[in-house]
Amino acid sequence: MSRRVRSLLPGAAPISRSDAEAITKRALSFSGADEARVTINGQVRGNTRFAVNQVSTAGDDSDTTITVDSSFGKRSASATTNKLDDEGLRWVVQTSERLAKLAPEDPEAMPELGPQQYQETKGWSEATAALDPAGRVSAVRSITDPARGAGMNATGYLESNGEARAVATSKGLFAYGRSTVVSMTTTVRTDSATGSGWAGAAHSDWSRIAPAELGARAIEKARLSENPAAVEPGRYTVILEPTAVGNLVQLIAFALNARGADEGRSFFTRPGGGNKIGMKVVDERVSLVSDPLDPDAAAYTFDGDGLPVKRTAWIENGVVKNLAYDRYWAEKQGKEPTPMIGSLRMSGGTQSVDEIIASTRRGILVTRFWYIRPVDPRTILYTGLTRDGTFLIENGKITRAVKNLRFNESPIFMLNNLEAMGEPVRVSASEDGSPGFAIVVPPIKTRDFTFTSLSDAI
Repeated sequence: MSRRVRSLLPGAAPISRSDAEAITKRALSFSGADEARVTINGQVRGNTRFAVNQVSTAGDDSDTTITVDSSFGKRSASATTNKLDDEGLRWVVQTSERLAKLAPEDPEAMPELGPQQYQETKGWSEATAALDPAGRVSAVRSITDPARGAGMNATGYLESNGEARAVATSKGLFAYGRSTVVSMTTTVRTDSATGSGWAGAAHSDWSRIAPAELGARAIEKARLSENPAAVEPGRYTVILEPTAVGNLVQLIAFALNARGADEGRSFFTRPGGGNKIGMKVVDERVSLVSDPLDPDAAAYTFDGDGLPVKRTAWIENGVVKNLAYDRYWAEKQGKEPTPMIGSLRMSGGTQSVDEIIASTRRGILVTRFWYIRPVDPRTILYTGLTRDGTFLIENGKITRAVKNLRFNESPIFMLNNLEAMGEPVRVSASEDGSPGFAIVVPPIKTRDFTFTSLSDAI
C-alpha cells in the first residue's frame, strides 16, 4: 500500500546521507514489529524529448519515497509513502504492520541483516547532476541543427537521473549510496522515408557523452541506408555494433538465476540435474563480470536487503563461475549469497568496427535490435528485428543498405561462434532510450547468425 505526493522541484538534489540516516532512525523508532526494514529511494530526474528537429516535451521532477517492511515471525508486508514528517512515517509504519498481521506466513522468509561493511558507491558525477534544461536543449540542438541542414529529421530522447538509496534495519544495519546516469539517443530519418540511422550513448558522467558525434553518426547512417535492397533470409556472418551486442548479451545476465538453474528451468541447468557452474558455455575469449566499482558501469555496493555487493565473475574465459543466489536459496543450497546488480562488462579485443568490416568477405552489419521478445528460456532464444542501419558487407566494404531482418537467435549461440571482438564501450541498450541496464560490451563478428524473414519497415 502506498501514499504518495509527487512534487516538481527543479534544481533539487537527492537525499543526503545524514538526512537518510535521520529519517530511517525516526521511522524505526515508531516500529512495534519483530523486525523492520526501511528503504529510501530519492530521485531527481530531467528529460527532454525532441521530434522533427525541435523539442517536443521536457520536464524535471523530484521525489523521495520511504518503504517500510514489517515482519511478525514469517508474516510480513510493506507500505510506501513520500510524506517525510512524523505523521507520514507513523502512517507508513503502522500500515505495514497492520498488513503484515493479515498476511499468510512465508516459508522462505529470511531474517533482517545486522550491520555490514560496504565499499563506497562510486557512480556519482557532478557533470550529470548539473545538467539543467538549458544544457539539455543545447545538446539537442547539436543534433537537430545538422540534421535540418542535411535535409533530414531528427528525433530522440535525453534523460538524466540523480539518485540516492538507503537501507536500514531494526538490527542496526545502515547502507547509503548515490549515483547518476544519463542517456541520449537519436533516430534520424531522410525525407525520402527510406533511410533511418540511430546513435546513442549512456554513462554516469555526462562529460563522457558527445551529442554532436551521436548526431553525425545517425545522419551518416540515415544517408547510407536509403533505398535498401532485399537479401535472402538465412544464416550470415554478422558484425554487430556495440549497441546490438548489448541488446543481446544483457539477456544472459537476466538468466543467471541459480534457483531457476537448480530447479531445471534455465539454460544454466546442467543435463541430469544441478547447474552449469564449472562448465564451458561460450567461446573462451568471453568473460562477463559485474563490478559495482567499474568506472564505466558503476552500481550500488549493496542490494535491497542491505547485503554487500562485490565484483563477481559470472563467466570467465567461457566457463560459468557464478550464478546469482538470493539469501534464501543460498542458505538452502549451502552457498554464499551472490546478488545480481544492474551492470555488466564483457571482455573484448582491440579492433575497430572498420577493421572488423575490412576482414569480412561477406556479411551483414547491424546497428541495433528492437522489439526483442523471448522464445525459449532454456536456450535463451529470442526473436527481434534489426533497425536504423543494416548493411551488406562484400569484400571488406559496405556495399549497400539492406532491408531490416527478423532474427531468431540466442546470445549463447552467438558467443560460441565468435570470430572477432573490438574494444568494449558503455552503450544504451534499452529499446525506449531510457538509461536501462548499465552494460559495457565490444563490437563483435560472429558466424551463422540466423535471420528468418524480411521486414519492409525502416
